[in-house]
Amino acid sequence: MRDRTGAGRVAYAVAPAVVVPVAAALAHIGPAATWLPDLRRRWFPALAGQGRPDHVALTFDDGPDPASTPRFLDALEVLGVRATFFVLGENVVRHPATARELVRRGHELAVHGWSHDRPWLPSPARDARELLRAVHSVAEVTGRPPRWYRPPYGILTSGRWAAARRAGLRPVLWTAWGKDWRHDATPASVRATVAADLRPGGTVLLHDTDHVCAPGSWRAALGALPDLVADCRAAGLTVGPLAAHGVGGARRDGTGAAPLRPPVPGRP
Repeated sequence: MRDRTGAGRVAYAVAPAVVVPVAAALAHIGPAATWLPDLRRRWFPALAGQGRPDHVALTFDDGPDPASTPRFLDALEVLGVRATFFVLGENVVRHPATARELVRRGHELAVHGWSHDRPWLPSPARDARELLRAVHSVAEVTGRPPRWYRPPYGILTSGRWAAARRAGLRPVLWTAWGKDWRHDATPASVRATVAADLRPGGTVLLHDTDHVCAPGSWRAALGALPDLVADCRAAGLTVGPLAAHGVGGARRDGTGAAPLRPPVPGRP
């Protein structure tokens, strides 16, 4: 009897020690379920980047990078397109001239965090500190405060939600991406991957650097740009930054719009 009572006391003592950390971890990572494309398109269209039905938002992550970002600026200039660049604070500080050139060319800067780290462990104080640091860096270097926030890997933890709110930023993920970070990405694969998921009012995610991607992978995104823009325009859609996108205006269930037709191999 004594043994059973003692065991019971140990169980009662151990249970909170196990349950509390587990509950804290779930509360921390639970919001990251919005990474799932179908879930966020259906229930969180504004977070997914659903905007005006006649518009597509073009966004780039991980820059600025003086080796590759200017090439995207030149290509976008030729295409007559402005975009939103989700920059890392550490890269803005390292390459302020490239960050300023983005703004000079008429593009919109948004925040991708200070660095491209994985947020698996709860660290709300650090999240808030580093996000504010990134916001201040963008504002100081470019003279324009950012409005949007996209966390690295699209993983929105509860701490990063709170940090974005505190910093006055609106989180926006994406509805279509090109998987252009892969070592085997090509302009054709990027174009086809985007087209498979892109609908009117959607937001496209590409990368203007290989900062955390396969070396040289940015060339696939750059090569795909002319055809991606042409596909959108052929579908009657304008392409531009999030500032012109009217985020939050799409239907809640994300229906009512057919995907852009993927390109047929061998056909322009």
